[in-house]
Amino acid sequence: MLKKCLAEFLGTAVLVTFGCGVAATNGLGAGYVGIALAFGLVIVAMAYSIGNVSGCHVNPAVSTAMLVNGKMTPTEFAGYVVSQFLGATFGAFILYAMLAGTPFLAENGMGTNGYGELSATNITVGGAFIAEVVLTFVFVFAICGVTSKEKFGNPAGLVIGATLTLVHLLGLPLTGTSVNPARSFGAAFVSMIFGCNNGAAAFGQVWLFILAPLIGGALAALAYRWLDPEKKPAPAKTSKKK
Repeated sequence: MLKKCLAEFLGTAVLVTFGCGVAATNGLGAGYVGIALAFGLVIVAMAYSIGNVSGCHVNPAVSTAMLVNGKMTPTEFAGYVVSQFLGATFGAFILYAMLAGTPFLAENGMGTNGYGELSATNITVGGAFIAEVVLTFVFVFAICGVTSKEKFGNPAGLVIGATLTLVHLLGLPLTGTSVNPARSFGAAFVSMIFGCNNGAAAFGQVWLFILAPLIGGALAALAYRWLDPEKKPAPAKTSKKK
């Protein structure tokens, strides 16, 4: 269990350092496509490095889905989530240390999420909530499907990374794309502490980016369990004739 938690800590730290790092620097002109690819490629890299240790959740929404589908115990779930939040926060500290003194933190912040004035499209709080639920649902639904059979094991990391890239392409102009409570918390918390651009405001909105992805992940797990083609139907009840 300790090794699994350490793997989740490391994986989430790397996700925030590189994903939010590209968002903070804007990939030096790479824009939304570059940021989306950064998050997706990090997941691919982590899936093939720590996937055989912890399953590479690096996301409380994914762990929630695994808990709902009975693939984790509550104790494992708690250990994973704590490790993910700590890892995301540590990764954000690393990113700040790298970028301190540069203009990026004052101009772009640290890749935090937001709605209203913190959104590129001024999305409403209701719209942001729906967007995060839907984006997380799609992402976690794909994970549930591609991890359901051993024969999908080899391409699973690529599929998951591609799906994360896809949801970022839509979500970045809306909310900055969270779909990951730990990633949002870590970036917002460190941004607030060090007074980065919109840091305090982003931390004030982080509740949405914790709650909505958890709901989206749970719904995805329930939906896949209901649709699972391998799920055996309950045996029909037969009445005994007297």
